[in-house]
Amino acid sequence: MSASISRLQAIKAVTEYKPSDTDFRSVFSADLYGSNVFGPAEIKKRLPKDIAKSVLKTIETGAKLDPTVADVVATAIKNWALEKGATHYAHVFYPLTGLPAAKHDSFLSPEGVGSAITEFSGKTLIQGEPDASSFPSGGIRSTAEARGYTVWDVTSPAYIRESPNGTTLYIPTAFISWTGDILDNKTPLLRAAQALNIQAQRILALFGHEKVAPVASTAGAEQEYFLIDRNFYYARPDLLNAGRTLFGAPSPKGQEFEDQYFGIIPERVLAFMQDSERELFKLGIPVKTRHNEVAPAQYEVAPVYETSNLAADHQQLVMSTLRGVATKYGLTALLAEKPFAGVNGSGKHLNVSLGNSTQGNLLEPGETPHANAQFLLFVGAVIRAVDIHAALLRAVVASAGNDHRLGANEAPPAIISIFLGEQLADVFEQIRKGGAKTSKSGGTINIGVDTLPPLPKDAGDRNRTSPFAFTGNKFEFRAVGSNQPVGPGIAVLNVIIAESLDYIATELEKVAPEKLNEAIQNVLQKIVNEHGKVIFNGNGYSEEWHAEAAQRGLPNLKTTVDALPAYTYPTTIAAFEKFGVLTKRELEAREEIGFEQYVKTVNVEANLVVEIAKTTIYPAAVRYQSELADSAAKTKAAGVEADTTVLAQVATLSKELLASVSKLECVHAQEVAGGLKAEAAHYRDAVIPALAEVRAAADALEAVVADDLWPLPTYQEMLFIK
Repeated sequence: MSASISRLQAIKAVTEYKPSDTDFRSVFSADLYGSNVFGPAEIKKRLPKDIAKSVLKTIETGAKLDPTVADVVATAIKNWALEKGATHYAHVFYPLTGLPAAKHDSFLSPEGVGSAITEFSGKTLIQGEPDASSFPSGGIRSTAEARGYTVWDVTSPAYIRESPNGTTLYIPTAFISWTGDILDNKTPLLRAAQALNIQAQRILALFGHEKVAPVASTAGAEQEYFLIDRNFYYARPDLLNAGRTLFGAPSPKGQEFEDQYFGIIPERVLAFMQDSERELFKLGIPVKTRHNEVAPAQYEVAPVYETSNLAADHQQLVMSTLRGVATKYGLTALLAEKPFAGVNGSGKHLNVSLGNSTQGNLLEPGETPHANAQFLLFVGAVIRAVDIHAALLRAVVASAGNDHRLGANEAPPAIISIFLGEQLADVFEQIRKGGAKTSKSGGTINIGVDTLPPLPKDAGDRNRTSPFAFTGNKFEFRAVGSNQPVGPGIAVLNVIIAESLDYIATELEKVAPEKLNEAIQNVLQKIVNEHGKVIFNGNGYSEEWHAEAAQRGLPNLKTTVDALPAYTYPTTIAAFEKFGVLTKRELEAREEIGFEQYVKTVNVEANLVVEIAKTTIYPAAVRYQSELADSAAKTKAAGVEADTTVLAQVATLSKELLASVSKLECVHAQEVAGGLKAEAAHYRDAVIPALAEVRAAADALEAVVADDLWPLPTYQEMLFIK
């Protein structure tokens, strides 16, 4: 019985859980919103009028920050933070680990003997110096070279994070090496945003717009995640170390009844969601939607749109907040793309658009999109960008975890295509044939119940199988993994769209104003003819589409190992260097880091599988064999013929388990020449299949070994005991 104690304790803890008596009804959410953010309201309140105006101009228009205001701003931020109970401050930055990082420093500085003062200067606000030697650099920096700098990003406001024993001031920053090489995910995003604005302004100028506000991309990233009781989590070494289950037989019930999606949210989960939302509201994060997702124990939170840089920072805060608040409710938030085999995986659908305060959303089609030339040019730029850089879009979402999800009838396939919907697809088909004259209308739906009004009907349906879908006035990049930062994906989209806007603007600027309409038609027609192959409105899961995509010449990069080289394609390097976003050297570093992270991830999983199979699962199987053999011997001694069918089955599966473990150890230990890329290919082609063989034998054992001997919490328990 000892093997199952952790399971029994976990089940007991879950079933005896009592909800918190915390009542959040006394404080209205709107009063909390942004209360822990040094945003525009605090800037206007605490800074002299001229300095506040200067800082807000930088935030709103991208104007250069006046360095002379730094000391005044720093003092104001310090005083605000101290009033909030902060004792420390930290420059938070986003290294190429995919996770945020920070070094905490105290506001206190000694002054003589036995006394101290609070200090926080403009120099400290603007620049920090964490040790850069231990972050991934892809060979740009050696571990002997440690100096790196963090640089204040004024466009993303400082904020306070609360903990049970105090608060800390966080200052969002960019992160670079002493050599100037880019070591983070924020700096490319900021550079790409500048490039997008410049090229979009050229398009708007062609249409006679004057006094145009800066154009920015906007983003809202939906976050899918699983919640399980933390007792189950700590009883699973694979979840604890790899973030996903490496063993586990299917639950007798899964998601086949389709009753989880948008179902009633369990009481403890709803309490967790309400608490999480309060914390996110304090940080000024505009979370809007919460609901059950498709799989049991799977949920989603989604914000409304913000400027992309802020959305990327906020998305990191969403993930850390979900993890932190979950522990208060005896839960663990799992953000891995595929924590449980056989049920829906988790993505992070990235909704993106672009616009400004003077022209609004530039991807808004209006009532007659066929006549909206400005809108059609921006959509045409997206079509061209996605076709030319399809492989790069696949690379930026590539990871060992996301490989388990993409194309598994729960996420888009690895083939990058664009869904335009019936209305827009028809408009661009008309353009291809010579010119768009009409737009299909949506109409209405009459429900046939007198008490229910007619519903306005959209002009096109949605498509959940498309990796890049137009959804009314934005595009939804559905291939991003739930555990990935969104900054790299947004940066890539900004760069490649900027490149296409540059191409379009260059073509149109050649012609006289009176010939602009004709030139627009010619440019759009050329884009559709050359890049329309990326448009697909059908079922992305079908075998027919895979065959058709191959005929069209669209890349189908099924694994991370296939996809990562796109970082150094000539088309990628040319685009990123043209706009000064990343150099060839920095792109090569990102490719190498991708391979390195892939190898490390699979290596950890291989080590875990060997350890768990040998020390946890096999001993349980041996104990059960012993029980069965003892029972059979006693039955035979009593003069009754014993049924040894199950004993034989367990013995056979135990042998298969050990044999598969030996095979895994062999291929895992194999030396591979040719560098990281060759090593990653070996892990994909040899180690991962060997992992699957071990799992198959272990999961088969789980189905026959006595439940009181099985040592690991099961899928049935983790997914359904809430």
